[in-house]
Formats: sequence, C-alpha cells, structure tokens
Amino acid sequence: MGDIFDIHRYYNKKDLGKAGEAIAVRYLVGLGYTILARNHSSPLGELDIVADDGGVLVFVEVKTRISGIFGEPEEYIDRKKRYKLTKLAQLYIKNNKLYHMKARFDVIAICGRNGVGEKTIKLIKHAFYAEE
Repeated sequence: MGDIFDIHRYYNKKDLGKAGEAIAVRYLVGLGYTILARNHSSPLGELDIVADDGGVLVFVEVKTRISGIFGEPEEYIDRKKRYKLTKLAQLYIKNNKLYHMKARFDVIAICGRNGVGEKTIKLIKHAFYAEE
C-alpha cells in the first residue's frame, strides 16, 4: 500500500478503510495495545480490531475519511452501528470464552486535513456503551 499515512491517495472506500485500519493498528501498538484480531468476521458482520489494553478487551471501530467536510468520522457511528458492534462483541466474547475480561468500545477516527499527507488521528476510549 505504500505510505499508509497518505490517505489522500485512496479513491475507493474499501482501500481507504484498509489504509485507515493499518494506521490504527500502528497507532494502538505504539500506545501499548496488543492486537488480538483484525477484520474478525462472523455471520453477523465484522469487527475492525480486537485488542487487549492492559487486561481490558477492547473492540475498536475505525472510521477513516479523506476530509471532515461532511462531519467528523466518529459521527458516522449511529445507534444502529453501535447495536451491531455490541452483538458482534458479545459473539466474540462467547466464542473465545473471554467472560472473565472487562470489555469496552473504542473508536479511532482518522481524518485528512488541509492537503495531501496531513491527517488527524483521534482515539476515543469508552466511545459508547453496549446498546440493547
């Protein structure tokens, strides 16, 4: 993918999303997270990143946008998406027998700013609570 930090070179959503997830993994590892899974698929959908942050199971949703002209990336996580992520997390915990771990939802928002190569990366810990 070349320089993954140059998000402006991606023209389709799928490639932009993959680039954003690669940026997020590097960022999280730099903060001390241990990556347990990337693009974890199940019949219900996909979890972007599953990580361990000091003994806490973290489900990380990554949102990447080339610019913030239509709003910040994290604003695209609506109630329906939170509900789906909750169900995916519950299934992951059940399938991996991780009932003993505390869990939380984080969001990484990556947004291009002011031209090629510039971007912001925002980690939002405890971004939301499980939706019922």
